[in-house]
Amino acid sequence: MAAIARIEEITARIRERSAPTREPYLARIAAKGAAGPRRTRLHCGNLAHGFAACGPTDKARLTGDETLNLGIITSYNDMLSAHQPYESYPELIRQTAREMGATAQVAGGVPAMCDGVTQGQTGMELSLFSRDVIAMAAAVGLSHDMYDAAVYLGVCDKIVPGLAIAALTFGHLPAVFVPAGPMTTGLPNDEKTRIRQLYAEGKVGRDALLDAESKSYHGPGTCTFYGTANSNQMLMEIMGLHMPGSSFVNPGTPLRDALTREATRRALSITALGNEYTPAGLVVDERAVVNGVIGLHATGGSTNHTMHLVAIAAAAGIQLSWADISELSDLTPLLARVYPNGSADVNHFQAAGGMGFLIQELLKHGLLHDDVRTAWGTGLDGYRVEARLSEDGHSVIRVPAPEHSHDPKVLTTPEQPFATNGGLKMLDGNMGKAVIKVSAVKPERRVVEAPARVFHDQDDLQRAFKAGELTGDFIAVVRFQGPKSNGMPELHKLTPSLGVLQDRGQKVALVTDGRMSGASGKIPAAIHVTPEAAEGGVIGKIRDGDMIRLDGETGRLEILVDADELGARPVAEADLSANEFGLGRELFAVFRRAVGSADRGASVF
Repeated sequence: MAAIARIEEITARIRERSAPTREPYLARIAAKGAAGPRRTRLHCGNLAHGFAACGPTDKARLTGDETLNLGIITSYNDMLSAHQPYESYPELIRQTAREMGATAQVAGGVPAMCDGVTQGQTGMELSLFSRDVIAMAAAVGLSHDMYDAAVYLGVCDKIVPGLAIAALTFGHLPAVFVPAGPMTTGLPNDEKTRIRQLYAEGKVGRDALLDAESKSYHGPGTCTFYGTANSNQMLMEIMGLHMPGSSFVNPGTPLRDALTREATRRALSITALGNEYTPAGLVVDERAVVNGVIGLHATGGSTNHTMHLVAIAAAAGIQLSWADISELSDLTPLLARVYPNGSADVNHFQAAGGMGFLIQELLKHGLLHDDVRTAWGTGLDGYRVEARLSEDGHSVIRVPAPEHSHDPKVLTTPEQPFATNGGLKMLDGNMGKAVIKVSAVKPERRVVEAPARVFHDQDDLQRAFKAGELTGDFIAVVRFQGPKSNGMPELHKLTPSLGVLQDRGQKVALVTDGRMSGASGKIPAAIHVTPEAAEGGVIGKIRDGDMIRLDGETGRLEILVDADELGARPVAEADLSANEFGLGRELFAVFRRAVGSADRGASVF
């Protein structure tokens, strides 16, 4: 009961803090919702441009006043496995809309880049900024004001947060997010990790590594580990923006298509012209945001969402802080073991009971707000279900979530949690603030006190590893990796090397103002250090040999140097000129100058 009361207190605190921004936001979307789309008030030449390419039936419908028009924002491209399935969705959506006497148009496409492809590469420096570009690109598509509702086709790391920011910026429009689902299970994650470490040690060659990676990432759909992409799907469902039970259904299946048709029908049924008007800006309120944070903790989700959720909430006028996230972590039991905090993948999570069972267990123990609005039209209680295909193969039916987990080693209950608190933890201390994913780190490795080894680039650490220079216990400090420095790339290349050293018996940890995301692995890593080095943060004052204490249990991150000495030290300088050009980085200089700190969402808005 104490946890329930505390969650209510935190929600009330967020609501009170947000009032100066939330209330004007609600007034804006109410005014816009009352006005409706400008389609029927456009000059004839404007409207003619809006339906010039439509077929005769759609064109005739769009000339009238009452036909509903659904906007499709798509992140389709056929290079990325997660977004390739979206190729056929627009036509399926258009057909379903026509069956309802409505129309649907692709309002716009947004970029979708893959952190898996750009990992450790130059292009990764555009990854975080792509979230805000996606929000702006979606806004361009919706700015034609031709639509009564919108469906958002997106799955992966920055795409869903960017689309969510856009959906809330256009918060007067009903919004339904339509997932594409995870790829089927490939090479087990533990085996993939073993091959990566062998490659890092030089014990297997590139052929063996590529073979393992290809067997892991082998077909359409999201990667199956529980990184940012699958955390996105969990969030959209637990925040009420998905159809119930739709998050983790594999691509290319009849059920997947039936869920997409259902999402289309639902989006068209909740417009301002009907009796169930459900604007996105009212679905995502303080309660929904708290539900999202609790879901993230209960599943050990991606550390990226300590930034993305802050930015998404801000788009709805809600002020979420790292302190809120940290306190909610202390109240939330860890109920899922999905790689990297377990050996299972997201398909095993789905088979064990999936989102329906997770939501059911959290609701039963009062750990979620049920009294929310959802795109489905119920409170969150309506999401305690499994989605299945009807006997005729054309529609979705739902059955109650299982009473017991089908695999308690993957998905459990609050009575028998994998841990009594959440998978993510905020760190604080004289180095500033940071984030750690403790669910992936064994308890005996969560506290490290060791001398610093300082690097200004992840490649420098890699070279030191290969040269055999990283001996003894140490904490690697990789700085000038924050959003102002170089766009805050993920530093996954470090995990295999540091994992090898940890397996050799060394105590190692990582401290960085960069990112590691949901696949951060078994190394204790204090990431998103704020203020970053480029902003004069204390991380920029650390020297080789300084003792650092990273305590993932108590949530402390400290440099054990006398305060007067530390205050007198200058901040190190780094030559960042190499980050300013190549693969489009020159176009993002304005982002590097304007971006806010990680704890404020690392946003340019």
